[in-house]
Amino acid sequence: MHESFLAETLAAWRDARSGIVDEVQNIPANRFDFRPTPEVRSVREMVQHILEVSMMMTGELTRSNTNFRRAPWPKLLAMYAKPAYEATTKRELVSLLRSTMKDAERRFRECGELEMWQFITNFDGSQGTKMQWLHHGIAQEMYHRGQLATYARLLGLKPALTKRIEGEA
Repeated sequence: MHESFLAETLAAWRDARSGIVDEVQNIPANRFDFRPTPEVRSVREMVQHILEVSMMMTGELTRSNTNFRRAPWPKLLAMYAKPAYEATTKRELVSLLRSTMKDAERRFRECGELEMWQFITNFDGSQGTKMQWLHHGIAQEMYHRGQLATYARLLGLKPALTKRIEGEA
């Protein structure tokens, strides 16, 4: 049992992130430039994208004056995501997936649950709570986890979650 809704939400995010790490670990390093079609992200770019969004989300949602509209989307991401853009190897990306999750948990706990129920203006001008946006970020990671599992299948690999379900992991 968790002590708060924020703690449960962070546990759900930690679980989602753990699944992403498993899927990334499952794909050989020499296949990180794989992309199913020319117009979609490679494995490496997908992981960098997961990182950039989570780093921006953590940075903005743990500020007392969250403002997703203070800069255009690419610039807002760039304010937070330099380490994601600099990480290029499998080892660096996995390490960053782990370390940014630990940092995010610490920052959200320091921010506190009450702060997470404060209203913010979203990118589209709609109103919502910081907690609502945190759940959006977790859903975004699960979406990309599914893409990574599909990439694994396209590479002739069994996805990490399937291996775990079948008792292979």
